[in-house]
Amino acid sequence: MEFTLSEEQLMIQQAARDFAETELLPEVIERDDEQRFPKEQVQKMSELGFMGMMVSEKYGGSGMDTLSYVLVMEELSKVDASASVIVSVNNSLVCWGLETYGTEEQKQKYLTRLASGEIIGAFCLSEPEAGSDATSQKTTAFDKGDHYVINGTKNWITNGSSAEVYLVIAQTDVDKGHKGINAFILEKGMDGFEIGPKENKLGIRGSDTHSLIFNDVKVPKENRIGEDGFGFKFAMKTLAGGRIGIAAQALGIAAGAYELSKKYSKERKAFGTEIMNHQAIAFKLADMHTKIEAARHLVYKAAWDKDNGNNYDLSGAMAKLYASEVAMETAVEAVQVHGGNGFVKDYHVERLMRDAKITQIYEGTSEIQKIVISRSILKD
Repeated sequence: MEFTLSEEQLMIQQAARDFAETELLPEVIERDDEQRFPKEQVQKMSELGFMGMMVSEKYGGSGMDTLSYVLVMEELSKVDASASVIVSVNNSLVCWGLETYGTEEQKQKYLTRLASGEIIGAFCLSEPEAGSDATSQKTTAFDKGDHYVINGTKNWITNGSSAEVYLVIAQTDVDKGHKGINAFILEKGMDGFEIGPKENKLGIRGSDTHSLIFNDVKVPKENRIGEDGFGFKFAMKTLAGGRIGIAAQALGIAAGAYELSKKYSKERKAFGTEIMNHQAIAFKLADMHTKIEAARHLVYKAAWDKDNGNNYDLSGAMAKLYASEVAMETAVEAVQVHGGNGFVKDYHVERLMRDAKITQIYEGTSEIQKIVISRSILKD
């Protein structure tokens, strides 16, 4: 198996690393404290081509492979997971779904602007009573001939107030269950479309997460994605790729926490020597490094599967499950390595620990990943 990145991939990785250090790091603590959306940084990421990395150049994207996208996600997440999740949602959940299943008219109208970063998008599946159980959609979309009328509430929506385009999953025919679900393109400013208050979150506080309320929102028939009843399948296929992005985010959080811990262990002295010379700390670093490398192989393999046309449901779920567990474990240990300093904001690891937790929850909890994995390995 080839483990060497191409020259182009190495350049993309370095560009993302440099951007994270020069543009994301300087005010990352302040943005976290203030729950401030990184508007200027998102604009600069758009200029670098990070907002539509895998979209064809025909539609304004960068035309890159999934592995390049994963490399960017990993580097950004080492410093600022709030910024990286904005990139992840726009790439994996919005652009990919539109390019793969949208009509040519939808691509020209929405995808070109999303891929270039002129606007950003949001993916709206979760509801107060439909999180992991995505089949229990309460948001409805009634067919009125030339348009649909949408009513309901979505919550935990990343880019909730900053997006201009929203992919909304809604129930059209309750009697058909998941086969009666559709996906629609909504725009900010449509009559009856209301953005709820920002969530006050444990982590990724620079990312704006909101509930969305739909009161008799009229959506043109041409804004439905795919055939009637395709919505649930659309959501599941989109999330399968989204898991690779979040796995890369988790990998980056873990790697960032490890790198800070290694650096600190070489500087901090206790009992007359640098703490890296104490076996208790050295073994923690050894465990971190080993688990991060294992997670990296799983994440890169999932990206490779996607790029090579293989089924990536299993590899993506395994990558997301393991990388998120490693992110949480590594970030907790990073705080421990830093001791009292790890408990204060200036050393960054307490933020990485808070950010790590969400990777075990969104785009499919760890428990959901185990369902996906177990069904895949047992179906034969």
